[in-house]
Amino acid sequence: MVFAHWSASWPVLIGYVVVAGWHLTGLSRLVRRRADGATPVGGPGLAGLRREAALFHLGLLLVLLALVSPVGYWSDVYIWVRAMQTLLVAVVGPGLMVLGAPWLAFRQLWRPGGGEVGADRVARVSFWVSHPRVVVILFNVIFVCWQLPYLYDLAKANSGVALADHASLVAAGVLLWLQLISSCPVTAPGSPLRRVVLIVGTVGVSTVLGMVLVFGNGVLYPVYANSAHHFMTVLDDQQLSGAVLWMGMLPPLITAAVALLSQWLNDEESAELSAGLNRLTAARRGGWPSRPVIR
Repeated sequence: MVFAHWSASWPVLIGYVVVAGWHLTGLSRLVRRRADGATPVGGPGLAGLRREAALFHLGLLLVLLALVSPVGYWSDVYIWVRAMQTLLVAVVGPGLMVLGAPWLAFRQLWRPGGGEVGADRVARVSFWVSHPRVVVILFNVIFVCWQLPYLYDLAKANSGVALADHASLVAAGVLLWLQLISSCPVTAPGSPLRRVVLIVGTVGVSTVLGMVLVFGNGVLYPVYANSAHHFMTVLDDQQLSGAVLWMGMLPPLITAAVALLSQWLNDEESAELSAGLNRLTAARRGGWPSRPVIR
């Protein structure tokens, strides 16, 4: 099962080669510039660039494997495998890609010789993350809509619709993570607590969706009624897929929420420490005036 059923999905493979090649070529140019001492203030050094590149390509590879490996094949057979594929394409892969901060490398080919990213360019990039609530709502709408029976069955029957499904989930996932974590040179908007609220809302949507599938008594996806369901019925498969979506969404989002809460606590601690130092170093006014006055 591991070495069989690999899919040669040419649009997916071509997209992977284009994106990976674009990033590696831009990264090599960026590394040469950093090796020459052209490191911007606050920008990552060579070790940081390599670490980020590894995270980006790991996320990109996860998305590829979710579509062309046996996961892609069995997602047309079992509903729970398709749920796992959805999580890899929409949440796990995009999260690693955003952690990998590929934007500086991409820009080396987009604007060759244009130098490092300036404040004006950062402002233009930040346009895509300037409306966090809208982006999070958009992600959840896209995520839920592709679970509706009509679109779900259509994506299984039509390869073009399936590609649109996967492409929209990857794009929405990248935009979602840009609201939650900073990805040089893009800074996530809002305070850590506000971003935690966005995570809670997303977890709530996935929880409701998972509960509908887990506790539902009717088969929503009869197109999966095939001869492969020997040990479980289609309804059992559907309920298991709900559990995968419900529980599978929690680890990456809870990890992000814990990191944001730690950042918030550190910021609060630093603010209190600064306020305390300011009180200690501030000039004190004595209880008696320095000059004699008539009372």
